[in-house]
Amino acid sequence: MKKIDAIIVVEGITDKAFLSTFIDAEFVTTNGSDVPRETLDYLKESSKTKDIIVLTDPDFPGKRIRDVIDENVPGCVHAYIRKEAAIKHHKVGVAESNEDEVLTALSHAIPNKKSPKGDLTPADLYDLGLLGGSESSNLRKKVGEKLHLGHTNGKSLLQRLNSLGISREKLEEALHE
Repeated sequence: MKKIDAIIVVEGITDKAFLSTFIDAEFVTTNGSDVPRETLDYLKESSKTKDIIVLTDPDFPGKRIRDVIDENVPGCVHAYIRKEAAIKHHKVGVAESNEDEVLTALSHAIPNKKSPKGDLTPADLYDLGLLGGSESSNLRKKVGEKLHLGHTNGKSLLQRLNSLGISREKLEEALHE
């Protein structure tokens, strides 16, 4: 069992039950995309002394939960599981993934920083074909998987790359591997 000294935020009790089989940590469930104010207040207060890791489903409601938490809780980190690895019985979610996928996502958690520390620009993404082209979405998917960034649109990709301080050279390497 892997011990993680952080609060892991998940969507529901099935996610918590699944993760509890191989992770020893405190789990907080949002019970859907309408995150209760009490939950946000608890996470905000807890973030003063503990890391908050957001691990939501790789779908629209999961992204909405991430956005709500980011707006209300400073300093969260985000762990992204690949959508392809999180589908079972026509359902998409953390509980439908597997232990290796989750542990990989947690080991590559990304801090949410409002002020970027990298210097990539939208022009860099255009130059590399990650924006504005017919294959841009596929290229972003490839880079997202290679660098453990999750599925993104162009704006989110730029924010995550800069948050991690990923250089243009490292981005080019990920594109060409």
